[in-house]
Amino acid sequence: MSVDGWHTVLVLGGIRSGKSEFAESLVADAPTVRYVATAADAPAEDAEWAARLAAHRARRPETWTTEETADDPRRLADVITSAGPNETLLVDDLGGWATVLLDPAHQPADDTATIAELAAAVRSCSARLVLVSPEVGLSLVPTTPLGRAFTDALGAANRAVADACDAVVLVVAGQAAWLKPGAPQPATVPVQAGPAQANPTQAGPPQAGPTRAPATGGPAQAPEPSPDVLTPDTPPPAAPATAGAEPNGTAWAAPTMALPMVATGLVIQPGMELPMPDEYTGPQAIERLATLDVPGAGLGVLERAVGFAAATQGTVTPAPWGSVRVLLLHGDHLGGAAAGTVAGESARRARQARAGQGALARLAAESGAELQVVQAPESAPMEAEPTLTGEQVEAALRYGWRLAEEAADAGVRLLVLGACGAGTEAAAAAVLVATAGAEAPAVLRRVVTDSGEIDDAAWMRRCAAVRDALHRTRHSPRSAKDVLAELGGGDVAVATGVLLGATARRVPVMLDGPVGVAAAMVTRDLAGQARHWCLLADHGGHPAVQLGADVLGLTPLLDLRLDLGEGANALAALPLLRSVLALAAALPAHPSLGGGEDGEPETDEPDFGEPEPAGPGPTSTEPDFREPEPAGPGPTSTGPGTEPVDPSGRRAG
Repeated sequence: MSVDGWHTVLVLGGIRSGKSEFAESLVADAPTVRYVATAADAPAEDAEWAARLAAHRARRPETWTTEETADDPRRLADVITSAGPNETLLVDDLGGWATVLLDPAHQPADDTATIAELAAAVRSCSARLVLVSPEVGLSLVPTTPLGRAFTDALGAANRAVADACDAVVLVVAGQAAWLKPGAPQPATVPVQAGPAQANPTQAGPPQAGPTRAPATGGPAQAPEPSPDVLTPDTPPPAAPATAGAEPNGTAWAAPTMALPMVATGLVIQPGMELPMPDEYTGPQAIERLATLDVPGAGLGVLERAVGFAAATQGTVTPAPWGSVRVLLLHGDHLGGAAAGTVAGESARRARQARAGQGALARLAAESGAELQVVQAPESAPMEAEPTLTGEQVEAALRYGWRLAEEAADAGVRLLVLGACGAGTEAAAAAVLVATAGAEAPAVLRRVVTDSGEIDDAAWMRRCAAVRDALHRTRHSPRSAKDVLAELGGGDVAVATGVLLGATARRVPVMLDGPVGVAAAMVTRDLAGQARHWCLLADHGGHPAVQLGADVLGLTPLLDLRLDLGEGANALAALPLLRSVLALAAALPAHPSLGGGEDGEPETDEPDFGEPEPAGPGPTSTEPDFREPEPAGPGPTSTGPGTEPVDPSGRRAG
């Protein structure tokens, strides 16, 4: 099952409806596509048909390969059956395939058996498959036997293939309506659009993933509405929000890339193909900084922030992140991982954030960021048993993915990921030990009590919990989901889903604290592209964050060693990063590089440049900052109403 919750989709549409362009947009994110052309070559005398075929070929990217099946219509089923799970196929279209099937050169042919073979191949296909076909059921019944044979064969083929596909969409006049599964929901189909532009409503195959995840202690067990989002423009709630509250009216069924998904249709698995940031705009944006008209050496290490924003926004002049949402994950870990933590402290922090109080909420209000407190499933003691069941891991991953989707649909341009649960540092340390080969004492920092004292006994209990958990799982597999189930727990699993969902929707994420870094480590096995959408503002002096950043290749932009809590450190650095992006976008190039010309229109601002030679009297009321000429025996000539000055600038007389 692909990352979008589907293997196969059938795109139906009339002539010039935009069905081919829409189908191409569905696979535009794939690194390679095998384009299966079914139509026969145009006759030499049919210039118009040849032009149509040429237009189709011209639209295909150079990375796509083309395979022709016009010589043998039965071979289409073989091509689909032999495709591997990492391949992406686009078949365009079944109308051409049916035409060749009915060609007298291929008669006698068992049309019914051939259509059945095609449907069986689609149903068993392990690749990502998009098929295009004309919808002929809405036209008049043809008056010729050959015309009726074509419409009957194509109608039967469409019906059989639609039944075999995970999803079916009908494109009419450039508008896409998803027919399977769920009720039709229209979506605009842009010509030559990528997946980020074509956003049909999510749906997916009913067989994908568990129907309901029996997670306990967290909202990941059912597709309930998301938690409240505290915005700077609205007063905070007086009490903690319930799971059913949804002030912004956003539904769970939100778009994932370009294909539909229902609550149980999303399947997250290793080796997913998610989009990468633009590989060209980042370096180009940094090169552009060297041309700006600045008096100093430039932005220093903050150039990396400009390069990151340029790559994730796809422009050499990235805009400051205007809409920012903070996801604060609250999920406690039981057992030795939470040693030294005051009971109920994490819940108090979560309530404080929901009420718009505390460091995180105040910094969010100052920076105009939204704040969303997310309840993650409670995690069992890692030293004694798995922290989550396999079903809980799947549900938590999907829950995090949908949180990212909801943010993207709300126009969020940057996510900040933080956590406030008890035992989160030990859980993140366990993940780093399992994935990076670290030692628990090296990545677990000292435990400091509320009174500022160091509690070494609690630190040793945390180290022992991680040690015992690694010993318990020494024979267990180290796949991403196994690490989350055995060691990571609810908050790390939800954070992993957030990173994957944000990557799928091209939303950058600013990490803050060990939970986000541990989640980024886990995503390497699921989708290696996710780390390229992550930004680390400050490591905060945390050894686990420093180690994880080194492994992931994330260089912290700052070294302030802030320790305000997860999420708050990133928000403290956010105004500086926004200022850097605004400056980089607004400054012109140096005049020597064509950024300006002499003799620009005068403004009301003081002129600090080289002045024009003075005439016999004052030429301007602006301050004169020129060096005074050497004084003669007496005062120099001055304009009316002014006092003479001596060469030192003091008034004379």
